Amino acid sequence: MVKKLSKRERGVALLAVMLGVALMTLIVVDFSTTAALGYMSAANQANELRAYYLARSAVAVGLGLLAEDSRIDSVTQPPFDSLSDIWAVPFPPVNVEGGTASISIVDDARKLNINQIVNPSSGEINTDFAGELERLFTILGVSPQIIPAIADWIDADSVTPATSGAELDFYMRLRPPYAPRNGPMPTIGDLKMIRGIDDATFNRIRPFLTVMPEMQVNVNTAPPEVLAAVSPKLFANPDAVKAIVTARMIRPFGNMTDVGNIPAVGQYISDLSKVLTTRSNYFTISGMGTYAGARMLVHSTFRRQPNGTGLLAVWQED
Repeated sequence: MVKKLSKRERGVALLAVMLGVALMTLIVVDFSTTAALGYMSAANQANELRAYYLARSAVAVGLGLLAEDSRIDSVTQPPFDSLSDIWAVPFPPVNVEGGTASISIVDDARKLNINQIVNPSSGEINTDFAGELERLFTILGVSPQIIPAIADWIDADSVTPATSGAELDFYMRLRPPYAPRNGPMPTIGDLKMIRGIDDATFNRIRPFLTVMPEMQVNVNTAPPEVLAAVSPKLFANPDAVKAIVTARMIRPFGNMTDVGNIPAVGQYISDLSKVLTTRSNYFTISGMGTYAGARMLVHSTFRRQPNGTGLLAVWQED
């Protein structure tokens, strides 16, 4: 004989069933959500991977452009690098199977090599280059007082400076503490770690400085600020800088003799030949790939070899 359940017992059974159904619903919803998120995560990773390879492909195209420019230079006498070269021409984004690839190439000889602030043979500050930095910072509205700290970051000693520089004792008191480089900067990002250089200052000076070992500035590609900084005579004569920029837009300089033929500049050519050139050795290729909302950047710097191939110096992914 089946025992009839009381109202209380039936209510408890109904509640248990409802709780079980609710629990199963939560499990199903959680599983569906986890599966959807996993799918989205996998899709995003796949899109980022596609974007990354598009960025790398852009860098490969950049190397091809540099090689082609070397081939052109081999039949150009004298060879030179300028803003009219094939590598310097702006390229619009290229659509590639649902994504895009973008490329930009900048020669590092248009900038000042910040590592020149210290003379490698003596370890002392390079006063001539310090003068160039001071003029550049003055043009940019940046305090030249950070120059001693830059020199202290690069020089090999850790002696407490008598000026406004900074050595080991200063950086070890920071939170977190760190040691100065005490050697050449491997990347321009080192500047952000130096006393007196905040984000605003770094962003202001970064486009005009490099760590690549370019010892002279390319007169065909350097911005007016850098041209004025390399020589006290150009710094004091803005019209001469304007004359250089105007002349190179009409016809790039094949050599420094062409620069000396500019009436406003000819009187300075002896000094300018020591700090200016018409050739570039290092090139920074920036490739960007996008795919379905994902974006990847690759920044790479190469030294162009005599045969046109590139020797990798820096590779950074972002």
